[in-house]
Amino acid sequence: MTTTGKIALFLGGTLFGSAGLKILGSKDAKKVYTHVTAAVLRGKEEVMRDVELVQESCSDILADAKALNEARASEKATSFIEDSAKA
Repeated sequence: MTTTGKIALFLGGTLFGSAGLKILGSKDAKKVYTHVTAAVLRGKEEVMRDVELVQESCSDILADAKALNEARASEKATSFIEDSAKA
């Protein structure tokens, strides 16, 4: 590539970058950013609500499992005492 071509490429890139900054900083672009950010926040709220429901369900499952294990342990202890009494 010649020096003239490199200079032209550099100037084109600079011009394109400057135009891009103008477009990205425009009022309309800021409105788009605002709407996209609002949508993301709404999505985050939905996800957090779902996470809360899953956590509540897990807590219920854990409590039920502990109660089941306690009942089995109690039943096992009772049968051990009965077996010891028979012997």
